[in-house]
Amino acid sequence: MSTAPAPYQHIDAGIYCLETGLYRHGLAACYLVRSADRLAFIDTGAANSVPGLLGVIADLGLTPEHVDYVIPTHVHLDHGGGAGTLIAACPNARMVIHPKGATHMIDPSRLTAGSTAVYGEDAFARDFGALTPVPEERITIANDGDTVDLAGRTLTFIDTPGHANHHGCIYDETSRGFFTGDTFGISYREFDTAAGPWLFAPTTPVAFDPDAWLASLEKLMAYAPQAMYLTHYGRVQHPADLVDDLRASIRALADIALAEEDNTGPDRESRIKSAVLAYLVAGARAHGVALSDDAIAELLSLDTELNAQGLEVWLKRRANVR
Repeated sequence: MSTAPAPYQHIDAGIYCLETGLYRHGLAACYLVRSADRLAFIDTGAANSVPGLLGVIADLGLTPEHVDYVIPTHVHLDHGGGAGTLIAACPNARMVIHPKGATHMIDPSRLTAGSTAVYGEDAFARDFGALTPVPEERITIANDGDTVDLAGRTLTFIDTPGHANHHGCIYDETSRGFFTGDTFGISYREFDTAAGPWLFAPTTPVAFDPDAWLASLEKLMAYAPQAMYLTHYGRVQHPADLVDDLRASIRALADIALAEEDNTGPDRESRIKSAVLAYLVAGARAHGVALSDDAIAELLSLDTELNAQGLEVWLKRRANVR
């Protein structure tokens, strides 16, 4: 029985932006790249997203046998949670992944345990679905600068730590754009104004590293990219005009955490969360967003929570190396 396709748009030459359906429309996307009749997925959403992705393939008149690559930018569940399920459904596909992420794809038990502890078993099953192991023989380790060929279309893997230490971005020579996962930040379309997109940094647990992140941005901008394809959410153009705002966000969020570094105690994360929310709402307002503060806070509620958690983890990691 065929599955209804996920909502999707053809946004650039052979590039489709697919809605993964996580929590709300417009929160998490993944991408399908087409060259002739060969396909590559970059990010996958969660396991529960995969039927809709397969529906898009059918809607394009192709089959899972046409998928050559599944490329998670990193293994966080909104990016790579469905990768194993998708690989199982696409018999010719290989997974291309950062060396530090491969072990979690081969044996996702630690990801499952950690995520279940955070979300609870019922919410984990409802929102994400079970993680499927990927056979080791179907994995290609991607190191910095490695390329794959998609029917003559070159995709280059760039190691980009900062948000996560197993994060990579993928450069598409045809569009001169990057699939950035979380490295080029978050930019929800609800916050677009006459000033353009508004970006902020996701400091999600557990490996926030502001210095490494800023260096990763330098690597990306050295390509003079024309567009960035964000998981959260969609295409943003003229990245050279946006990158300084993202750099400022990385520094500002780090400063929020550092202001609390010596204030250890059980309520530190709560204070960080309040400061993160105030910072994000003020940033949206300064960008010209006309929504109410409550509406802005609601759209950013998940990111506020995760950013605060990630900054708290970062402070604890810093304390352990002092």
